[in-house]
Parts: sequence; structure tokens; C-alpha cells
Amino acid sequence: MSSDLAPPSTTSATTERLLVRQSRWIAHDVLELRLTRSTGAALPTWEPGAHVELTLPSGRRRAYSLCGDVTDTETWTIAVHRVHEGRGGSREIHETALVGRQLEIHGPVNRFPLVPAPGYLLLAGGIGVTPLLPMARELTARSLPWRLVLGARDRSRLVYAEELVALGGHRVLLLPQDEAGLPDLAAELAATPPTHAVYACGPQPMLDAVSALCRSADPARSLHLERFTATAATDGILDQLAATSGEFEVVLSRSGLRLTVPADRSVLDVVREKLPDVPFSCEEGYCGTCETRVTAGVPDHRDTVIEPSERPTATTMMICVSRCDSPVLELDL
Repeated sequence: MSSDLAPPSTTSATTERLLVRQSRWIAHDVLELRLTRSTGAALPTWEPGAHVELTLPSGRRRAYSLCGDVTDTETWTIAVHRVHEGRGGSREIHETALVGRQLEIHGPVNRFPLVPAPGYLLLAGGIGVTPLLPMARELTARSLPWRLVLGARDRSRLVYAEELVALGGHRVLLLPQDEAGLPDLAAELAATPPTHAVYACGPQPMLDAVSALCRSADPARSLHLERFTATAATDGILDQLAATSGEFEVVLSRSGLRLTVPADRSVLDVVREKLPDVPFSCEEGYCGTCETRVTAGVPDHRDTVIEPSERPTATTMMICVSRCDSPVLELDL
């Protein structure tokens, strides 16, 4: 069966203030927010895999996957897992009375789009199901074969479990770890036709395991990952900058500024001193929020958004972690 999914398209991102219309608990430590325009007017369209970035009352910026129905033109839905040991964004959302308030929202942006394939295996861990739920809806609407495996520590943490089962029936496997153990990723991949695309989102150990299994069994497999945390490649990278590169100049072409980036500071850090509204979130090279177009110079890519095979021809860079292999770097800022 051939896929009729269109190639990934770029959604035009916007920035505007949206009303937090509703919040509700949907799983243990998971809060769902529904965002609308205060006038009730239609929102920009989006595709499965897209995310939006919220600017919280504290000024923190955090990106979350859209997990609602793409046919709902009046509401954007996100789900936020409280990370007790995180940097405070999720705790602020959980602990602040946001309903009735307006937040600045940037998006939608899609770095995790569905690609054409004859079938799909969707692998989720905990809150990682949020970008995969709209994919399952889309694939069902298009009568394409799919299977979704959702694992969590216990049944109370299986996000959107009832909705997934109602949508997919036997195609959905729910695995609370305290009852069923960890998902058998090797068996799931072995049972999936090699032409089917694999999408995975969840904890880093799960993504590492999926990547290793695909590399060893079928390097040609169409594998797509969405990360919510930094990998070892980017973890603590700012502490390594002085040892790995010297200072260089950055020219901001639209602003007419020329700045010096010292060896121990990031491009983002230096740029935000002059342009404080430049978007950013993770500051570790995995979310893609700070992606900036390069108009001249040779970037030294150190993120996990741009695939290694794409780096030689990439025309953008993540300015939170990436550096420069030429004396001067020109950015479209």
C-alpha cells in the first residue's frame, strides 16, 4: 500500500498573545492547557509533530508539542509534565494560575513531520506521546497502517491512554512498567516491515536504544526522533567552549551590529545582550528554538537538531551551542 502523505511542509510561525482558556489534569503530574485567541478567531493551521513556544510569566521560554486535533481551528492543546528536577518551566506552569491569562506564543514550528511511508511504528515514553497522538489521528484518517507503543512507570502516568485505545484499539500497546516491564523495542522493530517509518519520542535511554537497534538491524530504516532533553553530545557544552574554539566575530546583518564572541560564551549569550527578544529555550542544542539563518561564514554545528549528513550544506545554525570555523560569522538578525 502506498502512502498518500504529502512531503513535510514548513508552517509559517507567528508570535501573538493567546488566552489560556482551560487547564485539566490528564495523568499523574501532567497538566493539559488549551489556548485560544481571546476573540475566538481561527488559529494558524498546523501538522502532526509541530510544537509551539510559550513565554511564561517569569520570562522563561519553553517549547511543547501540539497534541490536540489538527481539525480544531480555534484551539491549540499542549500537555506539560512536571519535571521536579528541571529548570523551573514545568513547575511554573503547574503552580501558577494561568487560566484566564494571556501568554505570548510563538509557532507553530514542525521539526518532527510525518514523512511518506507505507506504514508507521510510533514509540512513546511517558509525555513523549504528545507529538505522536496527532500522528495516530492523521494516519487513521488516511487509512494508513500504524502501531503505537506507550510505556510509563505506572498506569497513572499513561498520558492520553483512553483516547489512544479508543482511536486505535488493538494497534495500541500500553505498558505500565510496574505491571509489564519495559517495552521490548527489539521485538517491536523486528515485527515492523522494514519499509515502515519509525517515530520515537521519550526519555533519552529509550531513544538511544531505538537508535542502536535500528543501526545494527537495518541502517536504512526511516527513523525519526524527538528529544526533550540534551544528549551527552551537548550536555555541559558551554564548559567545553574555551578548550574547543577561540573567539570570533559575529555580524548581525539586519541590525548592523558586529559583536565579538569570546571562547567561553555562546553566540546566543552575546547576541541577546543587544537583541534580548531573540527566541531561545533549551540552551543545549536540542530544541531548535534559536535556529538562525547563516548568511556568510562557516558554522561549527554542535546541536542535535541538524543531522550530521546535513551539516555541510545547512544554511541555519543553533546559536545556543554552535560556534564558527571562520573568523567572521554573519547571521540574519
